[in-house]
Amino acid sequence: MRAGQEFLAIAAILAALFGPAGAAQAQDGTAVLQDAAVEPELDLDAAVEASVATADGRGPVTNLPMPRFVSMKASEGNARRGPSLSHRIDWVFRHRDMPLRVTAEFGHWRRVEDRDGAGGWVHYSLISGVRTVVVSAETADLRARDNAAAPVQARAMAGVIARLEQCGPDWCRINAGGQKGWVQKSALWGVDADELVE
Repeated sequence: MRAGQEFLAIAAILAALFGPAGAAQAQDGTAVLQDAAVEPELDLDAAVEASVATADGRGPVTNLPMPRFVSMKASEGNARRGPSLSHRIDWVFRHRDMPLRVTAEFGHWRRVEDRDGAGGWVHYSLISGVRTVVVSAETADLRARDNAAAPVQARAMAGVIARLEQCGPDWCRINAGGQKGWVQKSALWGVDADELVE
């Protein structure tokens, strides 16, 4: 296939995916996308099928482990039914630093869920790789060391969001509003039971 034919084939694919305005010929003869901020309606089933983890448990876009935990970078973020701006908003996250679990990726979009399973597709610019956790137990004692006999330095109530600093097999060191200490991992959401964080 000649270069000109290759370009036409690529342009036809882009036009099929993004409409006639989506593909244009640049001065160097390559296909480019126009107006990336306005995304077309995607077939949700196709998007989800393309967004699942690879055979080795990695995201098809980032090559990061999936599922994985992230946190909300913004103080507010829309969770949409599908991975584009044209999809309906199903949920709005309103807590900066809230831990979220990424379950799929598609282009610049990540499908996330909170500890209650609520969520949807959010733009990747709204989330951060900074690890946080939320206290899922009624209360959680922050101890001086990673054992139940260590002195209690502070107590966190259910729903408190904290920065995750370190995790061993059973305990995690967190920072909740400047109060630091070790908390039993089972009292937190935002870290897997078998996950180690250094």
